[in-house]
Amino acid sequence: MNHKNKAINFVFGLLAIGFWFAPLIRAEVQVTDNVIVVVDASGSMGTPMGGTDRMSVAREALKQVLGQVPESTHIGVLVFPRGDWVYPLGSRVEQRLNTAIDSIRSGGGTPLGSYMKRGADALLKARKKQFGYGTYRLLVVTDGEANDRNLVEGYTPDIISRGITIDVIGVDMESEHTLATKVHTYRSADNPDSLRQAITEVFAEVSSADAGQTEEDAFELIADLPKQTASEMLKSLSTTGNDPI
Repeated sequence: MNHKNKAINFVFGLLAIGFWFAPLIRAEVQVTDNVIVVVDASGSMGTPMGGTDRMSVAREALKQVLGQVPESTHIGVLVFPRGDWVYPLGSRVEQRLNTAIDSIRSGGGTPLGSYMKRGADALLKARKKQFGYGTYRLLVVTDGEANDRNLVEGYTPDIISRGITIDVIGVDMESEHTLATKVHTYRSADNPDSLRQAITEVFAEVSSADAGQTEEDAFELIADLPKQTASEMLKSLSTTGNDPI
């Protein structure tokens, strides 16, 4: 087997065990961490909590925590059942973000499953643009079980299998949410301070992915391939699994 064939097989092998390779194009894209917050604004979020109501507590907690997020983290805020994208995934512009969060009002049902899918699809689209670099998280803030539990049951493992981290915060719930044992992290928040702390902890876990020396050593093996050939090969491979759920 010649050197080029060995190089190609080596790269395919690394990708098969979860490494993302795009060193030729990394400098050409803005690499960011990405968090989409799926906010439950159903009618029950109007329930009293901490001298006000759950929705007001959630709005204030989100504004306080997201206001401290570094520029390297892109944020999106998706609200159900009728708020849609109040803040599409992108860089943080504090005044615009705060205005978007303040616009959230409670009322309606809990179609959590369909909104988890929408959030995950947006993250996959962003990951495709970044050729796999960066981190991708879906943070669900909810106070109750979904009306579309079958969709939640179906989408959750699919989202996780795509390499997206799911964090769930249960707001003032009498018992743990059914997602508690199915996602990466689950936190209960029964008062304003604990909700703010829970959101803070999620964002504290956000860190840039770094393949380190391993990708540099591996890429030496395909250094003698034509640049265009290697670039196209890596672009194609690095977008695997980024199609919509």
